[in-house]
Amino acid sequence: MRAEDSCLHWKAKVAKCVAELSDQRLRHLWSSGVREAGPIPLARVGDKRELADDECGAADLEEGAVEAALVVRKDPEAGDLRGAADRCVLGVTDRDAQQHEQPRAADADDLAVHADGGPGDPLDDGAHGPILYARRVGVVELRDRDVIARFCRRRPAVHAYALGDLDDFFWPHTRWLAWDGGDGLEQLVLLYDEPDPPVLLALAEPPAERMEELLEAIDGELPASVYAHLSPGLVGSLAPGLVPTSPPVAHRKLGLVDPTRLDGHGDSAAPLGPQDLDEVLAFYERAYPGTWFEPRMLETCRYVGIREADGLVCVAGVHVWSPEWRVAALGNVATLPDARGRGLATAACADLCRRLLEDGIDVIALNVRADNTAAIHAYERLGFAQAADYVEVPLSRA
Repeated sequence: MRAEDSCLHWKAKVAKCVAELSDQRLRHLWSSGVREAGPIPLARVGDKRELADDECGAADLEEGAVEAALVVRKDPEAGDLRGAADRCVLGVTDRDAQQHEQPRAADADDLAVHADGGPGDPLDDGAHGPILYARRVGVVELRDRDVIARFCRRRPAVHAYALGDLDDFFWPHTRWLAWDGGDGLEQLVLLYDEPDPPVLLALAEPPAERMEELLEAIDGELPASVYAHLSPGLVGSLAPGLVPTSPPVAHRKLGLVDPTRLDGHGDSAAPLGPQDLDEVLAFYERAYPGTWFEPRMLETCRYVGIREADGLVCVAGVHVWSPEWRVAALGNVATLPDARGRGLATAACADLCRRLLEDGIDVIALNVRADNTAAIHAYERLGFAQAADYVEVPLSRA
């Protein structure tokens, strides 16, 4: 056997022994009274927000324990521990790795064990062997907006409303729960608490199985009645705790993919602002009764209207508008019944989208009922394409 082969064989045996000794030491610690952080109650959500062209409700969060596995991470972070551990996988951190040239102090939630199997103090300045960090994975709560934004930007048209809720106005009323599989975030759930009932957004990233696990884990946290926006097939993940009170309604999420198609649709729309509030309210009473509209939405000055002799005949606006996060979602698009079929809404939306692009917005999205084929075709002519299917459904405790 060559010397280098012998060395590699010896290192493999050492690594195996280290893992076995560490596992034994952890088991000893747990059996002798040292316990991981117990179930952490998740507080409830809180503040108002529009979520789609024709949506009206939301979901909420109560309290419950979450089971999670234990796995090694090189950079454990406080606050990631949830529930009770059911398995343990250990690995040796690379103290000489480039990203760890400056050693960091372990967090309070890290369980440090020397490679020889004995308990260790990761803050000890003395010489010691590699430290093993054990970290739970599973349900985590996020409060870092940049982390959330990076996740949502994987499919920005799908998560446009979530990106908009990162704004300071909405942020205090949000709660973000995610599934961390050990190698990063895999799924994200947003709870927004101001409407009654609150809104639950659970739009799964493939594969959807992890979202099912996440929803099952937080089922006990949800209130007696919620309004949910879910990827298809996820309604059953909340049963039997929460069941539909009416059939789920299929919707589509569309995103602007070809802005060049906005050209040639006229520029007859005029901007609307707070000074137009009374006229806009009267218009929606006739054209879109029951739509979710609040006066503060006009303060964005990202509403446009087309007027004829008797006043407004068409209005297009936004539910989301965030120059900071470069995202917008169209909403409250309507035309008076006797003015429909003339392409007015198409022209108004084209004008609005051009204004949004001038703002530096690079994600323009919208929600539309799947059976509203006329609207879908109109949006497609403007350069929108389907980003995802989802359902809206009110849920209540059986």
